Amino acid sequence: MDGNRRKNNIISILTKSTTPIKGADIAKRFDVSRQVIVQDIAILRAQGNDIIATPNGYMILSNISSGIKKTIVSQHQGHDNIEEELNTIVDLGGRILDVIVEHPIYGEIKGHLMISSRRDVEEFIKRLNKNNAEPLSTLTDGVHIHTIEVPNEDVFKKIKDELIIKKYLIE
Repeated sequence: MDGNRRKNNIISILTKSTTPIKGADIAKRFDVSRQVIVQDIAILRAQGNDIIATPNGYMILSNISSGIKKTIVSQHQGHDNIEEELNTIVDLGGRILDVIVEHPIYGEIKGHLMISSRRDVEEFIKRLNKNNAEPLSTLTDGVHIHTIEVPNEDVFKKIKDELIIKKYLIE
């Protein structure tokens, strides 16, 4: 299969999916390396396709919205606090779309998360630990912004109230 046909097929696969698809799975499907898929995705993005890379794989941004998007500003240190904050949000019905920090040199730095369950939180924490990686919030003394998606305002209020109780929310 030539590269143009493969890229068209990648768009088709991602358009039909509401969950992230790993680059390795796409590569296996087309019998190419993961690096070829990374390059294809970069070209597709340059062509204007709104493809995001999440910790769980690639997806088209417009396929994920099913509720109200809100932002919260949090501050905490350590992986245990990250896990508790994220679990609080998903347990109360929210989905964490991203994490954003304001860097003094680079400006806004955003990482797409797409975390919607305790299992997603667990996988995220495992990847942090396995890769000995630091969260983006270490660049800003633990201060970070999350865009979260909620089904309604009541769910958002419950999430905010609980994060205030746990002293994670900055208001």
